[in-house]
Amino acid sequence: MNTRVIPALRPQTRHGRFPLDTWTLGTVVILLALGLVMVGSASISIAERQTGDAFYFLWRQTAFVGVGLLAGYAVLFMRLVYWERLGHVLLGFGLFLLVVVLLVGREVNGSVRWLALGPFNLQPSELMKLFMVVYLAGYLVRRGEEVRSSVKGFLKPMGLVALMGVLLLAEPDFGAAAVITATVLGMMFLGGVRLWQFGLLFLVMGTAAGVLAFSSPYRLARLTSFANPWADPFNSGFQLTQALIAFGRGEWLGVGLGGSIQKLFYLPEAHTDFLYAVLAEELGLVGGVVVIALFAVLVWRAFVIGKTAAEAGNRFGAYLAYGLGLWLGMQAFINLGVNMGVLPTKGLTLPLMSYGGSSIVVSCIACALLLRVSHEHPVEKGPGARRLVPAVKGRASP
Repeated sequence: MNTRVIPALRPQTRHGRFPLDTWTLGTVVILLALGLVMVGSASISIAERQTGDAFYFLWRQTAFVGVGLLAGYAVLFMRLVYWERLGHVLLGFGLFLLVVVLLVGREVNGSVRWLALGPFNLQPSELMKLFMVVYLAGYLVRRGEEVRSSVKGFLKPMGLVALMGVLLLAEPDFGAAAVITATVLGMMFLGGVRLWQFGLLFLVMGTAAGVLAFSSPYRLARLTSFANPWADPFNSGFQLTQALIAFGRGEWLGVGLGGSIQKLFYLPEAHTDFLYAVLAEELGLVGGVVVIALFAVLVWRAFVIGKTAAEAGNRFGAYLAYGLGLWLGMQAFINLGVNMGVLPTKGLTLPLMSYGGSSIVVSCIACALLLRVSHEHPVEKGPGARRLVPAVKGRASP
């Protein structure tokens, strides 16, 4: 019987197990578990007042995590080549949803960002983050030389980003627009775009963002209030001052799990956008640093996985891993910065931790995609990377 070497599109370990990057998997599991604990703690008071069930948001978040894990499990068995082929379809579907939400979306706190689907509210902007990363990873493979050698190849995806930004700002969702734009710029930079083009576009994007900020009194107030929230602590600076009080109360080791005072109707959005402030109050500086370290590990592993895929010749997998790492890291960085008062207030959740169905499910899918890249191109060197198998007549490569 002949033998042949098969590149491991579906590599297996010596014992036939399904190899995944254990660092990434462990980090994701810890973040999800910690997020569930903190959502339950931060939402007790508001859940009791609004629904009569102190654990209402915890039960819903648990269900969202369950759906996210099931979706992620399915993604693990979908080869990357299919994602590459579906990039155009996913992007078109995402843009369609952004238009639909403007027409028939549900309004909450002055923003039209959600599509009501029975008991579940779908936020298309969360899906758009994932779809844009998938599409751009494929674009950089197909048009990589054009992107690196001509302005035309560089401007095409920027036109899509501009269209998407207009739709997001109409909701308005300035935070999602900022995250997607920053992620796309990072992926284009890693794709080899010329530095002068990158710098010029960065300048244009920055100028456009400044014009948008100063053209709206609402956005301007949110952008400037973080500089000195104590100047108007009961109006524009209220949310940030309450968050800073939470950080101050936490000190080194925190007041103890469940002991937060700020979550008792002082800090708005305590279980969503400002979950990290409640965590810092209850678990202290140590708990806050642990969360930052976990996200740092997640981004680090994304780039390690991307580098491994690039060395194996899978450019789509490499760009996909880079893009997912940039997106999750950028959103976490902005959310943490907002909570600590070093960035203007944005309506962004903390990935894998904050309450929200769309955010949790899409974040789980993104992490599963990252694990799929690591599965097709294991970081560990050894028998899991390539293996000798008997050549069976009529058998296709996995």
